[in-house]
Amino acid sequence: MSYFYLEFEKQIKPLDDTIHVLESKGSNLSKEEIHSLAAHKLERKNLMENIYSNLTRWERIQLARHPKRPYSLDYIKYFSKNFIELHGDRHFGDDPAVISGVGSFGDYKVVWIGQQKGRNTKENLLRNFGMMRPEGYRKALRIMKLAEKFSLPVITLMDTIGAYPGIGAEERGQGEAIANNLFHMSGLKVPIISVVIGEGASGGALGIGVCDVMLMMENTWYSVISPEGCASILFRDANRAEDAAEALKPIPSDLVEMGICDDIIAEPNGGAHRDFHSSAELLKYALLNHLNSLSAIAPEDFLERRIQRYDKLSHFEEVK
Repeated sequence: MSYFYLEFEKQIKPLDDTIHVLESKGSNLSKEEIHSLAAHKLERKNLMENIYSNLTRWERIQLARHPKRPYSLDYIKYFSKNFIELHGDRHFGDDPAVISGVGSFGDYKVVWIGQQKGRNTKENLLRNFGMMRPEGYRKALRIMKLAEKFSLPVITLMDTIGAYPGIGAEERGQGEAIANNLFHMSGLKVPIISVVIGEGASGGALGIGVCDVMLMMENTWYSVISPEGCASILFRDANRAEDAAEALKPIPSDLVEMGICDDIIAEPNGGAHRDFHSSAELLKYALLNHLNSLSAIAPEDFLERRIQRYDKLSHFEEVK
C-alpha cells in the first residue's frame, strides 16, 4: 500500500492491507472473499468514522502535514485545465515556492496564487519546502495587479510553514515584501478568496491571505506561529507542541468562532488525500458560490468591506 500512516491512524493499516489484497484479485474473488471484502470495508468505515470524528487539535495539525495531502498545483490543475503559469517578480527572479497564473474556473477566468511544497527531497529543495522568499511575495503581487487590470477574481491557496527566514531573504526585504502585499491587497479592486489547504503559518501565509472570504479545508490550521514554535517560547520545550496547539486554537472550528474563517470545507474520513476528487469537488462548489456572491460587489467597495472585516477580528479591554 502507498498510504503513510500517522500514529493515531496505524490501527487502520491492517484493514487497508487486507482490502488491498482482496481487491487486487479483481473479478477472481470467491463468494467467501466477496463477503469478506464487504465486511472489511464496513469495519474500516466504522473505525475511520470513530477515529476522525474525535480528533484533537494536534491530530488535525498532523493531518494538515500529511505527506500525501493535495498541494496547490493538484487543485489548480484539477480546477483549470487551461492554467497558464506566470513567473518572476521583474525585480530579482522567480520563486518556485509559489505558483501563480491564470485559468478558467467554471464560468469565470481567475488568477490562481498558491504556495507549493514538494513531494520528495528534490522537489522540496526546488520549492524550498513551501517557504516563500521576497521575490515570491513580489511575484504574487505583480500577478494580483494584473488581475486588477483585467478585472479577474483572485484565489489564493495557503500551505506554508512560514516565510523563508534565510539571510538572503532578509537582505532582499522579506518583511517589507509581506507588508507591501498586505497594503496593496487591502485595496485591490477585485474579489479575493483565500483558502487554507494545509498549513497556514504566520506572516508567511498572511502575505497572500488578505481577502474578502476565507475558507479552510477541514483538516488544516492557521496561526501566528506553529505549535512547536509556540511551545519552545512558552514552555521552553518543543515537545509540548500538543499543549501549545490547545492554547493556540488554530483549527477551522476555532477560527470560525473567532470570526476569521467564513466557511469550513468538509473532507472525507481520513483527510483530503484519501479521496482527492471528492475534496476538490466540495472546494470547487464553495469557491464558485462565493465568487457568484462577490461578483455583485462594485470594485470601489472592496476596500471599505475589507476594513470592516478586519476591524471585527479582534478587541481589547482597558483595565484600570
